[in-house]
Amino acid sequence: MLSWHFMDMPLGVRHIVKPDLSKYPYFSGLISNFSLLPTQGFCNDNYSFSMDGQKYLLRKFKVHDLNRKLEFKIQNLAYAQNLAAKAILLDEENGLMICEYLEGHHKNLLAQDDLHKLANLLQQLHSIQIDSEALKLEDQFHSHSEEIREAFNIINDYQVENVLCHNDLNPKNILFSEGIKLIDWEYAALNDRYFDLSAVCVEFKLSSEEEQFFLQNYFNSDEIIYIEKLNAYKIIYSALCKQWFEEHPVK
Repeated sequence: MLSWHFMDMPLGVRHIVKPDLSKYPYFSGLISNFSLLPTQGFCNDNYSFSMDGQKYLLRKFKVHDLNRKLEFKIQNLAYAQNLAAKAILLDEENGLMICEYLEGHHKNLLAQDDLHKLANLLQQLHSIQIDSEALKLEDQFHSHSEEIREAFNIINDYQVENVLCHNDLNPKNILFSEGIKLIDWEYAALNDRYFDLSAVCVEFKLSSEEEQFFLQNYFNSDEIIYIEKLNAYKIIYSALCKQWFEEHPVK
């Protein structure tokens, strides 16, 4: 098993100083600057460290019922398209993944240029081919309100357009630098492309004009944009987020 070395911190906080990565041949060099990231996610404890002048991200899993092998595979498929960091190591026994560290910043408001770039990124992501089981959205709910049932009824009137989706496009999972890249791929799976599109509309509170611009940049000129389907997916996405945060309250 991987051993971790601990150090007492002020106020009784236990801070992981440095894991022993020597068991992994890839990380047999001198590890330095190992530190807990100031901003953390809900599914992993995140650390950065350096080796041979390269910076890396170590994610220690807190949620253990996810398909991490699929996550690792999808992240590297996205990396090949310059959409993500390269995933280097997956150790399911010790519950961790290591990938290259991405520099960048998050945004809560998107300018037109951001919307254009994000639409292009999703076009690329949604074109990646993968042989995997599609996500069953209805099974993700513990109960269905009348609004949710009606949204699914609307969705079922339209053709299914399953593609590789990120499925968690909140602002903290989108990094802006010279371009845009996505992080935290644990929920990525085949899903209707309108789910990712609706997530962007909801998370960034796009106005009707911004939404129209975003969609026009995503869809080809000969494609029909189904606004009713998009609005139904907005309801589904918002309800899933509400359910998730009720189950994982911020402490």
